[in-house]
Amino acid sequence: MSRYDFTAQRLYVNAPLAEGVRVELDHLQTNYVRNVLRLSEGAAILVFNGRDGEWQTAVTASHRKQVTLIVREMTRPQEPHPDLYYLFAPLKHARQDYLVEKAVEMGAGLLRPVLTRRTQTSRINSERMRAHAIEAAEQCGILTIPDIAPAIGFDALLDNWDKDRLLIFCDEDAPSCDPLAALRLRSDAKRPCPLAVLAGPEGGFDAKEREALLGLPCVLRLSLGPRILRADTAAVAALALVQATLGDWRG
Repeated sequence: MSRYDFTAQRLYVNAPLAEGVRVELDHLQTNYVRNVLRLSEGAAILVFNGRDGEWQTAVTASHRKQVTLIVREMTRPQEPHPDLYYLFAPLKHARQDYLVEKAVEMGAGLLRPVLTRRTQTSRINSERMRAHAIEAAEQCGILTIPDIAPAIGFDALLDNWDKDRLLIFCDEDAPSCDPLAALRLRSDAKRPCPLAVLAGPEGGFDAKEREALLGLPCVLRLSLGPRILRADTAAVAALALVQATLGDWRG
């Protein structure tokens, strides 16, 4: 039997959660519960806040302008916040929404836009990113919400890099086209360390950026195979490879 109840409705709330607590939903959540889910008084719904685990609640009051939930019992304890960074050159609109959602599903604990020399857009909507991250967590049974870090320039990112965190950057010019071999070699030869995955813009990193990345003390360049992938596809491919060899898919 699955450890998740995929048939249950789940909702992220920002309020503290404990047995007997009453949670008043905001306007958007009230509309969602009343008019989308069509839940009436007494209906059950799972809630989580990224801190206190997942809880079963019941609708105790449902009015046009306000829905109130009462917390009944814990269904799952809180999981540790994942220590995997996903760093990416920002994309436009729907493609970045997709990237954020998939990165959350793949276990990223921090999302950060990085402004490279070939970045196509510098307009970052952090609130939109967070909304899509929450939606992904609600739909996929995830109990943590990743941190949304402010955008940072490429040079500033490297200047302040934590030398103990392995930076895995996607590079179409990597000498080996076998990404699993490169990651397994790292897994076999080195002690476990915190991880970060960096994907560049559609045009890739320029020569100076690649040189700067390779100058870091803890870095691995990663090919994603013989085909050139779009940046949002590269996010899924890279995170899957990393989680399967160095991350939390290893059991």
